[in-house]
Amino acid sequence: MKGVILAGGLATRLRPLTLVTNKHLLPIYNKPMIFYPFEAMKRAGVREVLLISSPDHSGDFANLLKSGEEFELKIYYGVQQNAKGGIADGISYAKEFAKNEKIVVILGDNIFRTDLKSVIGKFEQKDKGAVVYGVKIPTHSQQYGVIEVDDNGMVLSIEEKPEHPKSDIAQTGIYLYDERVFDFISRLKPSARGELEVTDLNNIYLEEGSLQCELLDWWIDAGTSHEELLRANNMVAEKVKAGEL
Repeated sequence: MKGVILAGGLATRLRPLTLVTNKHLLPIYNKPMIFYPFEAMKRAGVREVLLISSPDHSGDFANLLKSGEEFELKIYYGVQQNAKGGIADGISYAKEFAKNEKIVVILGDNIFRTDLKSVIGKFEQKDKGAVVYGVKIPTHSQQYGVIEVDDNGMVLSIEEKPEHPKSDIAQTGIYLYDERVFDFISRLKPSARGELEVTDLNNIYLEEGSLQCELLDWWIDAGTSHEELLRANNMVAEKVKAGEL
């Protein structure tokens, strides 16, 4: 299986920090934010990873990450031309890289410690389907996409920031997709905000009954606001000092 890390976007909510750099290059405790998803790929046993970023900062990522020796990975680079294209649009740039293999996608501002290896191993044996990762947030789950699942972990619904959540499982930015994902993306239409939405992509798998949910034990979305960035730095520092990350 091949890996895809999305590190594009404009990060307007983090300005002025992101006026001259990409948010994924900002520090989280003792290393750049982008290091964390690459370390997750390494733990998962993925060996080839495509980093998709925006035109303005792709050279900065290449200067930092080089060809991937530090992570024992082979890193490739892609450029998402439309910074407002959306997550599904970003994934579409991996079509030639994937070469009909299943892919694992991690958004570059996701920090977590769960090892994806066992789930990836099982997923590779499946004929079709997709996996979306969630995390239990007992309060304020309505701030995220909320995943409703059955007793077998199959997804029943995904609602974006619902007023009355059907579960306490918040959607994170980690996905596994089968080889059909690029065909599905080609059928998507831009949303009202002009993006190809990952929720619309996931709903295609949901409608055919092949979308599964797996849970993380701990997760931070580090790139949504100045407050979350500060919280991520503090929480990661605690985890590292305790030997838990």
